[in-house]
Amino acid sequence: MVKKEWYLEYRIKKNRPGLLGDISSLLGMLSINIVTINGVDDKSRGLLMRAESEDQIKRLDSILMTMDTIEIVKLREPKLRDRMAVRHGRYIERDADDRKTFRFIRSELGLLVDFMAELYKMEGHRLIGVRGMPRVGKTESIVAASVCANKKWLFMSSTMIKQTVREQLLRDEYSSNNIFIFDGVMSAKRAGEKHWQLVREVMQLPAVKVVEHPDVFAENSDYSLDDFDYIIELRHEPDEEITYEAVEKNNLFQDSNFGGFNF
Repeated sequence: MVKKEWYLEYRIKKNRPGLLGDISSLLGMLSINIVTINGVDDKSRGLLMRAESEDQIKRLDSILMTMDTIEIVKLREPKLRDRMAVRHGRYIERDADDRKTFRFIRSELGLLVDFMAELYKMEGHRLIGVRGMPRVGKTESIVAASVCANKKWLFMSSTMIKQTVREQLLRDEYSSNNIFIFDGVMSAKRAGEKHWQLVREVMQLPAVKVVEHPDVFAENSDYSLDDFDYIIELRHEPDEEITYEAVEKNNLFQDSNFGGFNF
């Protein structure tokens, strides 16, 4: 029988020597294997486990509920945020009102790249928006995640190296294994109908598409923010406001150069 993964997170109510050993022994008696274990947000301990049947998990749950030293926080099939929490020792911040929006700061680029790489590995169509101020690391994170996921990235519109607005793809570039990257500002302000026709073609592919500045992209296209599966916000500091005033002051939308900005 194929073993299935589960996620257990518990909070310690009464810390005492040997507590983790007791829980590990309990899992062993129930023939449940520990895959990974780590502290989570300095408050809880998280474990990824493998079990052959759901009955094993139900028995584990019933026994843990009788223990007065711990409080079960979660016992479920692991979600992506659970896996990230065990790997990195903390949960990714998620918007309380918009559940598809995830927040990072620049010092968490490693966590962000790992998270995006996992999104890239998912099969089928995924539309990901990335918000952030200039030089915060948006494009670099998108590309680094592509490398981690072993995917080829294609800039459909970009200012990474030079102004790029593509109007066609080569035959072998129409691949669901590619990551298609758009700069919402470039597509909105510099592209013609041929580019937007290509955008519509790419959107039909069962592949991952990443859009920097999704708000500008949505305002100037047939797509809306509701079409995005994930929105990632990257800031220098937690309280930084993401605005486009800096873009306007540096004449990004004019025909001259882009004022040194790297979006």
